[in-house]
Amino acid sequence: MSSARKVVVVGGVAAGMSAASQARRRDPAAEVTVLERGPYISYGACGMPYNIEDPARTMDDLVVLTPERAREERGIDLRLRHEVTAIDPDGGTVTVRNLPEGSEAAMAFDALVLATGARAVRLPLPGMDLPGVFVLRELVDGQAVKRLLEAEPKRAVIIGAGYIGMEMAHVLTARGLKVTVLEKLPQILPGWSADTVAAVGEELERNGVAVRTGVAVKEAKAGPDGRVAAVVTEDARFKADLVLASVGIRPNVSLAAEAGLRIGDSGAIWVSLGQQTSHDKVWSAGDCAEAYHRVLRKNAWIPLGTTANKQGRVAGANAVGAKQTFRGIVGTAGFVVFGLQVARSGISEATARAEGFEPVSVTVRQRSRGHGYPGGTPVQVTLVADGPSGLLLGGEVVGAEGAALRSNVLAAALVSHLSVADLQSLDLVYAPPFAPVWDPLLVAANQLAKKVKR
Repeated sequence: MSSARKVVVVGGVAAGMSAASQARRRDPAAEVTVLERGPYISYGACGMPYNIEDPARTMDDLVVLTPERAREERGIDLRLRHEVTAIDPDGGTVTVRNLPEGSEAAMAFDALVLATGARAVRLPLPGMDLPGVFVLRELVDGQAVKRLLEAEPKRAVIIGAGYIGMEMAHVLTARGLKVTVLEKLPQILPGWSADTVAAVGEELERNGVAVRTGVAVKEAKAGPDGRVAAVVTEDARFKADLVLASVGIRPNVSLAAEAGLRIGDSGAIWVSLGQQTSHDKVWSAGDCAEAYHRVLRKNAWIPLGTTANKQGRVAGANAVGAKQTFRGIVGTAGFVVFGLQVARSGISEATARAEGFEPVSVTVRQRSRGHGYPGGTPVQVTLVADGPSGLLLGGEVVGAEGAALRSNVLAAALVSHLSVADLQSLDLVYAPPFAPVWDPLLVAANQLAKKVKR
């Protein structure tokens, strides 16, 4: 009788625990070990801003699966505070450091899943290691921010105006802080359309958030107590009791690169549709890995929790002999900033042009509810298509209600490679309490159809 298959998973958050759980379901006899360098597993990092907004909640609310349940109910050999320091794919071993004990040992595997995630970019500037300066990537980061808020700081500076920057501008304002956002690039929300940027900018201004774009941070300065007291740019100084550096993330690929695995053009680990890396014993999933982009028709790196969970399931299944595929992404994402829902799917006009399309676009604003029904608010829709072919390439939706979930219609349309004409003909739901007879998506499609050649 052959021995049980040994599956080792490196990383125990979304992708890693999905992979481990799926491997155990598919092959109950498999020995599945998860090695996680941190103290938590299986948590929803995307929920941290909203958790921080509520002083009564603890960060533990974001934990989906406890270590005890993983071990007892799922039969997973879960080892917290264990860091993998090296991989030998051909030899079928990983080197593991037990962080509390400081010891190292080799562990054998028949199949390896890399779910090493991504790390927050830390600005290499003076003062960025001061007490009171944070990134927001892991639960321990959220806990640290929440502890500082108990001291009732007065001013916050957020460096970076992407998703997390926008969410935290909202959250910290709600917690009573005066917030300033500093962005090095010429606009907030880099990569989004000018119309969406304008709408979000107006919402920030309406809620008292000061925004400075096109400014480069030079350093953070300490006060008499040794804690951060200000952020200094090339031409200004901004007082701060709390600083959040939210300037992006990078995939954790050092283990993979050192082991000779292929790194994709995006800088993340290259994977097949079955989540297999360039080595036949190794799979990868989550924020460290690329995903097939169904609009671009090539691998891309767009790290999101939804993708991580789906990829993890496929990687775990295939690590024990299945033949599953992850069919890809279209870049659907969204966030809330004060009273606005903001969402997108597909690619922007600028990306489309850079990828060789001949894009055309429109922006329309329509009511969220039927004519004559009280309470409706504007929904802004931006659509992008390829001019010569009429193929839908992407879209953004912004509004106080009914905006974010409309992007799911765009996601389905993009996955199906619909044309603008196809989008025009969709039989979308109509009822005055939640949609007009001409949904804002249909109005936008009608306008865009005038710009495409077929």
